[in-house]
Amino acid sequence: MALEIKINDRTTTVEQISANGSKYVLKVGDKTYEVDAMMVEEGAYSFIHNNNSYNIEVIEGENNKNFQVNTFYGNFTVDIIDAERKYLMSRKSGAGDDEAHMKAPMPGKVVRVPVKVGDEVKAGDTVVVVSAMKMESEYKVKKDRVVKEVHVKEGDLVKGGQTMVVVE
Repeated sequence: MALEIKINDRTTTVEQISANGSKYVLKVGDKTYEVDAMMVEEGAYSFIHNNNSYNIEVIEGENNKNFQVNTFYGNFTVDIIDAERKYLMSRKSGAGDDEAHMKAPMPGKVVRVPVKVGDEVKAGDTVVVVSAMKMESEYKVKKDRVVKEVHVKEGDLVKGGQTMVVVE
């Protein structure tokens, strides 16, 4: 299973393809890496990749979902982007200047769609309401828009990443 992560300002996926003792094959984005990894002590790791050795320190942040990684070459933060984080990020966002597709961040049930194609919506208007994780989320536009497409109706089950409403 691939894990979505954010390294500083770059988002990518990481997937463990295989593991045999301390040897791992990892797919990061669309590149595959063979590494030999070993925990030296709590929070300190040694990696060997292409006959080069790398020592890193990993400091765990909140809820096992973000980490500070320190290396000889520099420091960076790694955030795990799981369904809960996508959900929380989507509640803060809505449709912005470059976000015309209102997408469900995680599976849920459409509770209400108060718009139809052709409707003019004002900044702050709700275009769809979804229930997920026992909470209802209203997806609002950030600026005045026109509804171009409505892909869901009340009662529909949506998948994470599914486009629900398109505004322009």
